[in-house]
Amino acid sequence: MTILKMNINDIKKEIIDIIASKSLQVADEAIFKLASHRKSNIYIDCKKITCNAKGKFLIGNIIFDKISDLNVNAIGGLTLGADPIANAVSYASVIKKQPLNTFIVRKTPKGHGLKKIIEGDITKNDRVIVVDDVVTTGASTVEAIRKAKDFGLKIIKVIVLVDRQEGGKEKILTEGYDFEAIITKQELLDAYYKKNKRK
Repeated sequence: MTILKMNINDIKKEIIDIIASKSLQVADEAIFKLASHRKSNIYIDCKKITCNAKGKFLIGNIIFDKISDLNVNAIGGLTLGADPIANAVSYASVIKKQPLNTFIVRKTPKGHGLKKIIEGDITKNDRVIVVDDVVTTGASTVEAIRKAKDFGLKIIKVIVLVDRQEGGKEKILTEGYDFEAIITKQELLDAYYKKNKRK
């Protein structure tokens, strides 16, 4: 089967396989410091897939499939994790003849020019999808949501590539937004241990 003819289930499996082999690190002790300042024995470097050519194709297509009927104008989130994901989905949307713009949520306002916190070809009241690469506690994703909302964007759904299953999903749902993860940490670990058992 060629990559262009993969169905959604095949795409998800391929994403899991790529992340499990390229992005996932598992240690015996909690040696990895996360953005949430917690320490964990599991680290997921999603840039290894979101900045990978095949990874972009897979991610762009699976997320576009999940939002194509939501009548949205744009997709984006907090820089840097959301940027390659949003760009991949935007590219896929043009191929599917339903073009979506992208937007970038800055962590701090631009220091010159218009000093914007939100960048992109978007306007107030646009219907948008907020994306992120990994959600742990949900703090970074909620920061993006609140800044987008303050700008005047209407957030229709939140989609993350990987849910670490450490409270982030619940936090975002508590904020009142529809949430979906493409894959979970448990799915990654299952694939990782299955692969390593064979060796």
